[in-house]
Amino acid sequence: MPAVLWLRRDLRLSDHPALHAALADDGRVVPLFVLDPALLGPAGGPRVAFMLDCLRELNQDLDGALVLRTGNPVDVVPALAREVEASAVHISADFNPYGRARDDKVAAALGDVPLNPTGSPYAVSPGRVRKEDGEPYRVYTPFYRAWLRQGFPSPPAEPEVVTVTGLPSDRLPAKPDVGAAALPAAGERAARQRWQDFRDEHLQRYADERNRPDLEATSRLSPYLRWGCIHPRTPLADLRGRTGKGAETFRKELAWREFYADVLFHNPDSAREPYLPRYAELRVDTGKSADERFNAWTEGRTGYPIVDAGMRQLLVEGWIHNRIRMVVASFLVKDLHLGWKEGARHFMRHLVDGDLASNQHGWQWVAGSGTDAAPFYRVFNPVKQGQKFDPEGNYVRRYVPELRGVDGAAVHTPWELIVPPADYPDPIVDHAEERQEALARYDAVKA
Repeated sequence: MPAVLWLRRDLRLSDHPALHAALADDGRVVPLFVLDPALLGPAGGPRVAFMLDCLRELNQDLDGALVLRTGNPVDVVPALAREVEASAVHISADFNPYGRARDDKVAAALGDVPLNPTGSPYAVSPGRVRKEDGEPYRVYTPFYRAWLRQGFPSPPAEPEVVTVTGLPSDRLPAKPDVGAAALPAAGERAARQRWQDFRDEHLQRYADERNRPDLEATSRLSPYLRWGCIHPRTPLADLRGRTGKGAETFRKELAWREFYADVLFHNPDSAREPYLPRYAELRVDTGKSADERFNAWTEGRTGYPIVDAGMRQLLVEGWIHNRIRMVVASFLVKDLHLGWKEGARHFMRHLVDGDLASNQHGWQWVAGSGTDAAPFYRVFNPVKQGQKFDPEGNYVRRYVPELRGVDGAAVHTPWELIVPPADYPDPIVDHAEERQEALARYDAVKA
């Protein structure tokens, strides 16, 4: 009897432990992807469009044998298992709150057919890295040291995949409208090529250049990691034995993704509510004026060039440089005094790499309500951030055409020009004043 391989966040054939386990049953596998309305409905257009492109690539790699079914997995997966008289259903374990609850229901609905988890989207599955007393880590640095001590197995070789053919399959739906967003090339081959290009051309300088949005200095692997077109073991294996600053810094960035997944695993409510509960009392602005400022932020017309460049990059690429994610998040929460949850929701609607754990806890890190030990005085100055990390202004000019006539670093303070650009807005707030206001509001809830 063949096994069903129920694919979710593992859209690849290499370095795939669950695929190996499925093939071990009788050598044949039914690759299944379920188009789940509960996940697709609230997901942003760029993320869904990229996922569909990745599924199309995977289906080609499987010679057209990928089975697509639409509906609730609790109904769909057992129905297919019965249809093919499956020996088992194999999965890569899911650790998000919805995925865990869904998999428990599917396992119950399968009855005598086992649901077998093998591997996960992480180098070290959430829940495995713990302190000596068994408690989870709440701070990144000691988590990182313990995570490293776990070690990472080498990626297994890509197996010869024998599929069951001729099964009915739904058609891929039309891609949703993504507006002006230009999506990256999809699929496993594109992911591996992206990693190899970064490793060979940029890794050595990564530690020094990763905060520079004006340079092509980051890996841009995040969309591929999000959908499992590449597993983190693959770059970690390539980093083994590399001792330079670039390799170590990139390894730490991969660990941040795993840390946030671990935090969400142990604190599922932190996807929607503050990790530190007292921050639920932090006063945020509401009403018409607050809505207008939020809209100005989403559209990239705050009058602060580095913020506007970042928000416009989100709209045209479905992605933002990580340094700029922190800058625009700080501006929303601490200059505009609006809620982190609204900002996180906007990101998830537009990011092609939108990942619940990384997105929500990245926002909470900036907002001060997350795992960071010293959040109160970190208020990013948008002018200084631009001057430091986009020193010639090339990033701003790339995404803010109104400022392309402004030379050099002057682009970060266009209001100081003798003749400011007529079609670019003045700053909507005074940063120095709003910084003091933000600190006062934090002091009111500080333990």
